[in-house]
Amino acid sequence: MTTTAPVRHAHLDSTAVLSLLLCCFLWGLNQVSIKAAMPEVPVLVQLAIRSVVAFMLLLGWMRWRGIRWSFTDGTGWPGLLCGLLFAVEFGLAFVGLQYTTAARGVVFINTSPFIVALVLAAAHQGERLAPMQFGGLLVAFGSIAMAFGEGAVGGSWKGDLMILGAALLWGLTTVTIRLSALRSASSEVTLAYQLGVAAVLSPIAAVVSGSAWPAHWSGLALGALFYQGVVVTFASYLLWFWLLTRYPATKVQAFVFLTPVFGTLCAGWLLGEAITPALVLALVGVGIGLALLNRRRV
Repeated sequence: MTTTAPVRHAHLDSTAVLSLLLCCFLWGLNQVSIKAAMPEVPVLVQLAIRSVVAFMLLLGWMRWRGIRWSFTDGTGWPGLLCGLLFAVEFGLAFVGLQYTTAARGVVFINTSPFIVALVLAAAHQGERLAPMQFGGLLVAFGSIAMAFGEGAVGGSWKGDLMILGAALLWGLTTVTIRLSALRSASSEVTLAYQLGVAAVLSPIAAVVSGSAWPAHWSGLALGALFYQGVVVTFASYLLWFWLLTRYPATKVQAFVFLTPVFGTLCAGWLLGEAITPALVLALVGVGIGLALLNRRRV
């Protein structure tokens, strides 16, 4: 039996659009699930369980697909660096949600693409930003500054700052992948480094911080952890990588701006969080900024 290469599409068909909408919805709901489980399950315990579960599932997937993972092919050190950045990123994001709302968190964490654009523009002349893309950065950062100022007055600045730090580390993780041997590695191998380091460090962080293992697990807590580990960190990431192998990356990535939209709406609907005018303006600004950033250079 012969195998065929994945079919590449020049445009997004209905399967791609529906899959992308699903990914963005799942990612937007992720921080809501963390917040919902927080009264029962400490955030670092959530992170530890999510990381270990997703890593074990990914290893099983790679074994089933026959995907090799070697530390001696040039990906070892950058992979471990990505894993460290990834682990600290999610540590900041999870702890930050103790001090701010999920609605604010999902807006701030999605500033990561702007970090990537700025760093790559400085590192590579070929990644220079067109005027419209630079304008998108200004709109987005201005909107985020306004929302952060509101948080400083309302007392959520500590959590906001942690999640902005997480967004910075997410961006640096992406840059490390783009500028190292990982750019030629399979998506599963790249993800395995990140989940592998997180699966080691997050349980240690939970123990060192004194986070208590829940004595009782409600259906809500179990559902939230299943959602985070299986649905988001494992399944949705694999779906995302599948889309990137079959459809134009620029068109796929342009959908990311919908994630904070879904997240903010879910936080208001499911958690009853207040959606302030400043947060709505920040959400619109981030959306416009991402749309401009993903436009082709002309």
